[in-house]
Amino acid sequence: MKRFQLAAVFAVAFALNAGAKSEAGDVHNAASATFGVTRMTQPLDHPWGFDFLPDGAVLVNERDGRMHYLPPDFGQVTQVEGVPEVRASGQGGLLDLVVALDFETSRRIYFTFSEPGPGGAGTAAATAEFMQDDAGPRLENVRVIARMTRKTSAGRHFGSRIVPAPDGTVYVTTGDRGDSDRAQDPFDHAGSVLRVRADGSIPADNPFADGKKGLPELWSMGHRNIQGAALHPDTGELWTVEHGARGGDEINRPQAGLNYGWPVISYGRHYSGGKIGVGTAAKGYEQPVHYWDPSIAPSGMAFYTGNTIPEWTGDMFVGALKDQMIVRLGIDAGKVVGEEHLLEGDYGRIRTIRNGPDGALWFSTDEPDGALYRIGAAP
Repeated sequence: MKRFQLAAVFAVAFALNAGAKSEAGDVHNAASATFGVTRMTQPLDHPWGFDFLPDGAVLVNERDGRMHYLPPDFGQVTQVEGVPEVRASGQGGLLDLVVALDFETSRRIYFTFSEPGPGGAGTAAATAEFMQDDAGPRLENVRVIARMTRKTSAGRHFGSRIVPAPDGTVYVTTGDRGDSDRAQDPFDHAGSVLRVRADGSIPADNPFADGKKGLPELWSMGHRNIQGAALHPDTGELWTVEHGARGGDEINRPQAGLNYGWPVISYGRHYSGGKIGVGTAAKGYEQPVHYWDPSIAPSGMAFYTGNTIPEWTGDMFVGALKDQMIVRLGIDAGKVVGEEHLLEGDYGRIRTIRNGPDGALWFSTDEPDGALYRIGAAP
């Protein structure tokens, strides 16, 4: 659908959902720009991942295991049938969701979830064909393309994000499942970035494709709990954001076969206050591009590619759970050159950030009465 057609679709959505507010909703004045935030949906129960279909409709996951379809006018919310069994416990549940780049021909979507199995649950990534007709919205031909084979009963550190790349590969991020040593085992899926093809096969240029020195699907390791991931719009390079412990949240650019240090090195400390590993640096372990200390509890991230707020185009945006804000980061030559905190404490725990097809920036709030919000130009 052309951009001007999508603009018309979203104009209808604003009229139906803004109520007494203007299209700009709440107006915020930041150092970088003045902008408006509009709540676009009725309450959702801990919404996690969401993404846009070509006609302006939205698919959104609730952590408890429900996927919903929101039509282009953001009217009646309908539950999507065919979602696989999800172990919704603690931080686990139905997590990220991304619409495939070739959706109009393939009908494919990607999603991640905590998959039940012997021993408990583990992160899994799947593809499915999304269908919408008189029978209602549903998933068909669901297929797991990557999974954590060692499952445990722990309720934390599932990750996870799924990022399709233009070359047909797919990145999947995981967490260490609360067992930090697993992130240093190249034959364990925990605490890593995985890379597969859309059918689950292994790309020949993966660093351990032959399986001799690590899992064939392993891309990078030594991560604690990656809950943000996106491709840089100019370089196509993967960037990730992960939780530290008590401090030490990290932004990384995971490279093939490299080790990002957790729990051997970290800029944070244990929640008890004790030292983590050997300190902040050691031979054989990569340094982060940027880190936070104290922790902000980072979540989703996106590079803003729209033009609704031109002052922000090209910047990185990272959501924060604990600090309930969005962080704007200026990026130059692969480095963070500036940081600004937005919306601190105004809307709740920020979970996912997406570019909208209308040129705006959208986010979800991980709350019992969470919602999707649109950040656009102020009047």
